[in-house]
Formats: sequence, structure tokens, C-alpha cells
Amino acid sequence: MDKLKFTEVGKKIKNLLKNKEFNEFLHPSEIANYLKKLKKQDEKAYYNYLKKLPKDVLGDVLLELPESMKEDAIKHLSVEKLAQAVEELESDDATDLMKDIEEVDVAKERQVHANLSEEDKEEIEKLSSYEENQAGAYMQTEVFDAKLEETIEEAIKRLREKKEQGELENIHQVYVVDDDNHLKAVIPLEDLIVFDFNREFKDIIKNKEYEPIFVKATDPIAEVIKKFEDYDLPVIAVVDDLGRLLGRITSDDVIDLIEDQATEQIYNLAGVQDEAEEEDDIKIITKKRALWLFLNLWTAILASFVIGLFDETISKYVALAVLMPIVASMGGNAGTQTLTVVVRKLALGEIDFENAKEALKREIIVALLNGMIFALVMGAIAYVWFNNYMLGVVIALAMIINLLAAGFFGAVIPLLLKKIGSDPAVGSSVLLTTVTDVVGFFAFLGLAKIMLIDS
Repeated sequence: MDKLKFTEVGKKIKNLLKNKEFNEFLHPSEIANYLKKLKKQDEKAYYNYLKKLPKDVLGDVLLELPESMKEDAIKHLSVEKLAQAVEELESDDATDLMKDIEEVDVAKERQVHANLSEEDKEEIEKLSSYEENQAGAYMQTEVFDAKLEETIEEAIKRLREKKEQGELENIHQVYVVDDDNHLKAVIPLEDLIVFDFNREFKDIIKNKEYEPIFVKATDPIAEVIKKFEDYDLPVIAVVDDLGRLLGRITSDDVIDLIEDQATEQIYNLAGVQDEAEEEDDIKIITKKRALWLFLNLWTAILASFVIGLFDETISKYVALAVLMPIVASMGGNAGTQTLTVVVRKLALGEIDFENAKEALKREIIVALLNGMIFALVMGAIAYVWFNNYMLGVVIALAMIINLLAAGFFGAVIPLLLKKIGSDPAVGSSVLLTTVTDVVGFFAFLGLAKIMLIDS
């Protein structure tokens, strides 16, 4: 007997599965959340309920599951069940799910593909032909379009029929096209319903406010995101090089992209791989993180080597050992501030290598001002703490030098990585930490040797 029979999660899913209007009660993301809880409590019940999910929600639920659970579900579901799930999805989501299946099991993906209708095969193959960073890879081919000579009444009647048949979802606009499918105008539905239904579209689009905003299928996805942000769009049309309507990209996909990019940047800055963190296997996560920690170890050894060059200086002036971590720490924190700002601006397209002069100048000025402020503060603290005026001067000068280095390299490192085609977030923090530690220790201990020991 199912031990989850009387639990809240088990009863909720069981009741939903019995209801014919299953997908009206919960959003796929909510169903996915229930399944996540269920898997932790009883895997057998989880697989049982997963296989019983109606075909019209199964695909959406699979796409909402974490990567590791999605891969596991794909392994356990039959080819027929997966094919049904794919066919119920909109073209962009169907393509995504087919890619997920292919990553898990190439042979199974081919079997699922063979079970699809010719129309679905054609759409998926077309969308799969685009590169991952191109707009076409994220579009869906289901659109509501209308011909120039068509009346509003005829178009709305056709829309009603398509909605009843489940062919269209989340319609915001009508795309007006000519006989060769060239995009001529985009009219919001809220405007469309106030016009005389006997009017033809060719008369309405004379108003320039309906001139279309669109992207080409081969445009970089970053350009699509920028247009959504600049124009506050819920959806954008996608055309080919000749201006013919191919499909549309909706805001939910763009939100997912922005979220993925932000997550990737945060993880990369910390030396963590976002894909690895989705894994349930602790060994895989440990291995991925260990690679970055190993790199950090060598940078720490390098910093320790610099300290070792001044071991005699430290042995003669023990106060240096107390104060030197402060210089490196302040440089590291200041550099991280600059690094984060520059990486984010690069991601948003606000700066690049060609126009980075002003950004670099700004960060150096900020670093210099902060260096002078904290040089005075730390110099005074060192003087009072150890009753040594020259020690205060040494740490003040070292603070200025290291914060300047932090500001300069915090801006230059991501710019250089971007210039050579690498992700500016990947490796930047490790390189910057090395610079601030080495420069901080070398400046502080070197100045101490010259001004306190040798003088």
C-alpha cells in the first residue's frame, strides 16, 4: 500500500490525476514542486505518479523540473509517453525538451523523433538548426497573423477557432503580413477590438504606431534581450533576412535567459559551475569546486612566496605580521567591487574594450580616493596601536598602492578576457585575488624593509 496515501503531497497529486480538468487546477511549476517533494519522500510513488501525468501537462512539468530530476524522468518515461509530451508543447519548448532527451540518451531521442508527426518534426528540425546564441533558437512558430485584405471580423473568428482547438496560447498581438508573408505591422489585441470589425487591416496599418518591432532569426540573443528591455515588450516578432515572419519570442523565455545569465555570472565570479550545482551527486559537485580551489591554492602559494622574500624583515618587526593581512584584504575587497561593476556592465553591453577608457578612468579615481581615505584611517590606527609614526606611513602608502592596483586590474582583467573572447566572469576573481595579494604584500613589506629596517 502506498505509504503516501494519507500525506498532503500524495493526496494532492492523486486527486489531481483523477480529475479530467487536471491542468486547470495547478500550474506546471506547482506540479513540479509537488513532485520534487514526493521524490524525497517516496521514489516509487514519485515514478508512479510521473508516468500517470496527462500528456497535455507532462512536457511542461518536465521542463520545470531541476536538471538532475529531468534527466532521471526522461530515463524512466517510455518513448511513447515522451513523444506525446513533446507534441503537446509549443514549438520552442518542444525543441528544448528534444534537446534534453538527446543529452540523456541519443538513441531514445531518435525513437521519440520517429514517433512525432511530420509537422512537429519539421518545426523542431528548423528551430534546432539555429545556433544556441541566435534568436531563432528561442522562437516559437505558433503566431496569430492576418493578411492585408482580411477584415478584423474574419481574423477574430479564425483566432477563436484556433484557441478552441488549442493551437494558440498567450496571444498578445496580431501580425499583419502581405501575400508573401512579409511582416507589415503589429497590432495589440486591445487596440484591435475597438476598431470597426468590417475594416480591413490594410486600412488600419496606415497609422505609423503599428510599425513592427522585430528581430532577425540570426540576430544574437543579447540583442533580443536588449530590445525587450528598451521597449518593455511582452513578445517580439522574428523574421528572416527578407523580412518574412517566422515566429515570435515571448517574455517568459527572455526572463529565463536573463535569470540564467545572472546565475552564470554569479557562479563564475565565485569559481562555481552552474551546471555542476544542479547535480545531486556530491562527488561531482566536490570535484568541480575542487578544481577552482586547487587554482586558488597555487595563487595563495604565490602570495606566501612573496611573504617569504621578506622573512627577515618580518622577524625584525613583528608588527608587520599583524598588519599585512589588512592591506591585502582591503585590496581584495576594493578589487571585487570594481570587478563586479565592470563584469555587469560588460554583460549589459554598456561598455566594451573600445569605449572602456572612461570606465577605467572612473574606477582608478574611485580607487585613489578610497586609497587616500583608508590610508589616513589605517595610518592613524597603526601609529596609535604600535606607537610608531613611520609604521603608519608605511601602511598608508601600501594601502594607496594596493587599492590603486585593485581598481586598475579589477577593470582591466575582465576587459582583456572579453577582448580575447573569454567570459569575463570566469577566472577574473582568481586573477584579481592574486594581483591584490601579491601587490599588497610586496608593497607593504617592501616599503617596511626600505623605510623601517634599512633606513
